[in-house]
Amino acid sequence: MILNKETAQKTAALLLQINAIKLQPQNPFTWASGWKSPIYCDNRITLSYPMIRNYIRENLARQIEELYGKPEMIAGVATGAIGIGALVADYLNVPFCYVRPEAKGHGRQNKIEGHLEKNTNVVVVEDLISTGKSSLLAVEALKEAGANVKGMLAIFSYGFNISEENFKKANVALNTLSNYEILLEEAEKSKYINSEEAELLSEWRENPAVWGQ
Repeated sequence: MILNKETAQKTAALLLQINAIKLQPQNPFTWASGWKSPIYCDNRITLSYPMIRNYIRENLARQIEELYGKPEMIAGVATGAIGIGALVADYLNVPFCYVRPEAKGHGRQNKIEGHLEKNTNVVVVEDLISTGKSSLLAVEALKEAGANVKGMLAIFSYGFNISEENFKKANVALNTLSNYEILLEEAEKSKYINSEEAELLSEWRENPAVWGQ
């Protein structure tokens, strides 16, 4: 869910500006899953641009407080959201932890890095939502550790139906600064893509598993 369309539009424009998001409908990328994709998103690039990372940090923090009040802790999902999650926690002046996709195979074998007390009210920060599977595994790990997960905020979502179903099934509230639909509007408005390319990009989201085959 998008809370503020103006913020969503500006976020999309900034991600395009620094190539954190690339659109190549005529020369698609291949994801690890094997899917052909006209879009590639790497929001970690925002960390290299102070003005942009501060904009994202402040708007994530503002929306977290608007939705949930001030949380007791921010949790980032490794590895993509460790940086931005720590920045949000610092801005809100609350503790931070991050969740690994699986426990370390050595040392203390932690899955959650940081000190997390049971019954702590936690908001999870994520950089990108695709199917939502890895994000929800992080939520599950936090709940197993005794956290009270209030919800999740992410920078960007592809808006796949399967991710909406997964979050609904898990009963986890998800909000994002921007999403795929608004990205396409901004990309066409700025002449990054033309109307024909916008149509191709829209078709991809409807059935990404078979697009381009």
